[in-house]
Amino acid sequence: MNRVSSLIVLIGVEDTPIIFVVAEWRKPGMNSRVDELLVSAALAIASSRRLVAFTGAGISVESGIPPFRGPGGLWERYDPSILDIQRFNQESAASWKAIKELFYDHWSKCEPNLAHRVLADWEARGLLSFTITQNIDDLHYRSGNRHIAEYHGSLRDLVCRRCGKRLPSLSVSLDHLPPLCPDCGAVLKPDFVFFGEGIPEAASRAAAEAIHSCDCLLMIGTSGEVYPAASLPPAAKRRGAVLIELNPRPSAYTASIVDYFLPFGACEGMEKLNAALLDLR
Repeated sequence: MNRVSSLIVLIGVEDTPIIFVVAEWRKPGMNSRVDELLVSAALAIASSRRLVAFTGAGISVESGIPPFRGPGGLWERYDPSILDIQRFNQESAASWKAIKELFYDHWSKCEPNLAHRVLADWEARGLLSFTITQNIDDLHYRSGNRHIAEYHGSLRDLVCRRCGKRLPSLSVSLDHLPPLCPDCGAVLKPDFVFFGEGIPEAASRAAAEAIHSCDCLLMIGTSGEVYPAASLPPAAKRRGAVLIELNPRPSAYTASIVDYFLPFGACEGMEKLNAALLDLR
């Protein structure tokens, strides 16, 4: 078995683990500060009792789904007001035309990537307790995660706000827009959060409970700029959780609350982190 970079002692104080570094030596082949951070992050994950993942657009970029913000983002090509709930209510056909182009024309062709699959595997093995995602692309669910809060909803279903009927989106033809409820004839709406709408109560409650109870938070591909979701990692930090950030560039969190910053894209970073965990066995 390979040596790890740190020897730790865990002492429970009011059910909160405290990690003391007792001694340090280099793992064979370890030659950089980033390698040491990977092992330290893996140790924090392995010693956690409730690991929670918090994911943003960066985890899905490698599945071919562009982010909303930043260079090459969707808002460079589309007016964000197309996802305003008042505009949807007033101009549903025009809104649906853009929504179809933005999401449904290519969404079903996108597949979960390695990062999604690793998180699903960790959940199946009992290592990952819960996932909070800001993404609406359904890729966590399709990869196998079931303990999940889709904070901004999902493309998976269409809902009728008049009669409450819910339909799998892939079962509804979008050849004629807007799509209508087969029961009452009202316009169907994608089951994700539009500007001007609140966070779904069930998702908000589940996310808050996960943040309240986690002792290690793994953040993947999130900018920390979209509220109210952006308030969740600081809340975990205030409760004493270890925060690990996986991002190719620093975020709004990096300098202020992050314990271990791993400068990788989602797939490369999760592959390295998973390998570091396997080395601890």
